[in-house]
Amino acid sequence: MSEPPSLRGEGELEPVRLPETSLENIETSVRRLMDQTAEQARQLDTLAVAPLQPPNPFAAFGLPGMPDLPARPAPADPRPIHELEGEEFENELDALTDWVDDFLMRIYGAEVTTAAPWCERWQQHGDVVAWLHALWMAYQQHKDPEAGLSGMFVWHRDFLTHAMAAVRAPGGPLSACMTSPDRAAHRLLHGPARSERSVRVAEDVEAPGGQEGVTG
Repeated sequence: MSEPPSLRGEGELEPVRLPETSLENIETSVRRLMDQTAEQARQLDTLAVAPLQPPNPFAAFGLPGMPDLPARPAPADPRPIHELEGEEFENELDALTDWVDDFLMRIYGAEVTTAAPWCERWQQHGDVVAWLHALWMAYQQHKDPEAGLSGMFVWHRDFLTHAMAAVRAPGGPLSACMTSPDRAAHRLLHGPARSERSVRVAEDVEAPGGQEGVTG
């Protein structure tokens, strides 16, 4: 234990003298703290430069890592074909025709009979165009990898069978058209007339003087 400091001269304190071992311990502690601070600074610099890459999970099997996939652009909002106009409608109809002729009918067309009619001018049947376009959009959705392995089965079960049965029904929209490949035909049947209420409202609006027509 060190002795208490003695007074020198006029009240001046004598400096405290520590043993050399205490000075060495303090110096070692300071050096250790400086080394730890430097190591932490290096770690912070490394994290700031680039994130750590995860290890390749396939390395143990001798397989390369999965490549980085490019960002996919956001798909455009699908719209029913009859909401399109002008050139946009014509371009969509051309694309639909390519799919129907080169894929749908080539694989699923089967034969043409009275029980399954077809029309070589199906583009002029508005309801058929709407059905086939909806079927095409569903096909694009369910063949996407995100639909999973069962995507195409769902398309066959829930979309293809139902749409083709409606379009090619014996009493469907093509029933007045071709029923035999040797007798090509195309005929548009008249659709339902406007309801009496719609006709009456239109006549009231068009009445002279803006007054409602008199109904008996």
